[in-house]
Amino acid sequence: MTDTSATPALPATIADIQRLLPHRYPFLLVDRVVALEPNKRVLAYKNVSINEPFFQGHFPGKPVMPGVLVVEALAQAGGLLTQLSTAAGDPQAETFYLVKVDNAKFSRMVVPGDRLELDVELKRRIRNMAQYVGVARVDGEQVACAEILCAASRD
Repeated sequence: MTDTSATPALPATIADIQRLLPHRYPFLLVDRVVALEPNKRVLAYKNVSINEPFFQGHFPGKPVMPGVLVVEALAQAGGLLTQLSTAAGDPQAETFYLVKVDNAKFSRMVVPGDRLELDVELKRRIRNMAQYVGVARVDGEQVACAEILCAASRD
């Protein structure tokens, strides 16, 4: 049984996210966490803006968010799932690093103006490893999915 008294208040804002993840602009790819089942699932958002620096060269005249950044956003949402599931999101907790991506599939382009929905489930946690399954959606339509493996390290 999950102790809901330790569940952080939602939505988690950008200030909360910056306290929990080491990433910073321009590489912080999660703007808000709106749902959490500790140690199970997280739902987060990334607002995709034309001001993103990668749109300058990917692709000029027809901007598309790079697929690897969609996968990175899923991995960051997985990190937030792990961090938010610890004791009130202890900022001294382990940092997880992306070590493997499997079965990545891209079904649709992500473009400026989209709100990327990052739905990530914890598949398993063994010792210092966490395996996540992530689905990215725009307007309820799947745009990408991947299995993500991360390893923990205390810096």
